Amino acid sequence: METKPLVSIIIPTFNSEKTIEKCLESIKNQTYDNLEIIVVDKGSNDKTVEIAKRYADKIFIIDAKERSEQKNFGTKKANGKYVLFADSDMELTKKVVEECVKLAEKDDKIGGIIIPERSVGDGFWVRVRDFERSFYAGTEIESARFFRRDLALKVGCFDEDVVFFEESTLPQKIEKLGYNVKARIRAEILHHEENFSLLKWLKKKYYYGKTAWKYVKRYKQYGAKQISPLRRFGLFLGDKRFYSKPLLALGVLTFKGLEYIAAGLGYLVGGIKNE
Repeated sequence: METKPLVSIIIPTFNSEKTIEKCLESIKNQTYDNLEIIVVDKGSNDKTVEIAKRYADKIFIIDAKERSEQKNFGTKKANGKYVLFADSDMELTKKVVEECVKLAEKDDKIGGIIIPERSVGDGFWVRVRDFERSFYAGTEIESARFFRRDLALKVGCFDEDVVFFEESTLPQKIEKLGYNVKARIRAEILHHEENFSLLKWLKKKYYYGKTAWKYVKRYKQYGAKQISPLRRFGLFLGDKRFYSKPLLALGVLTFKGLEYIAAGLGYLVGGIKNE
């Protein structure tokens, strides 16, 4: 590339002092160097902002309820041709940005790029989640994280009133404009899930489930495929590789079953409240 387009990496944070430095270090270590780091915090009371000041180009502290509000705010404040959204507990392997830019610059019809994710950390459930993720490549369950900023702004960014599958709302809206949001790179993002708590995760899924009715109503057929237990379990049971690790396979079935119960309860509660 003769000129390197600016990439704005937007990180929403809240009490993220345990993970944010590793995330920011991984961005500084990218093979692609024309970067803008934007941290959007929603009022942390730990050392998150203090740590971020050593790395970030822009730091904003806003009164936000959900992560989607932070990401949208960061997009509006960004200067990059492209935006990449990273969670504070994620680590970008060195070529993530380089591969995204090379792919996007080759085709102006690419509006979003999927970055493969791995779950890393100690514990059985983390290994289960990593095994589970490996079956989602090329499916509607994956969502792009790297976008053309002009398209993100054109469609109004992420839906702020939806928590369930909120990361999928932006790429779906861009896709409706006729752009490809399913391009995929090889470099991975490592999602650090040390000290993973199954109980906390299920509580989160219950909370997410409260807006599932709204998401499915708004995104209809695509949303129905994403949440369908038949579709999800079919991806596992229909792949011979799933049976190669029986303990992890049993873990995945148990994990997803509990998730569906928790999110389903949230769905019912959310639906009843909004009738």
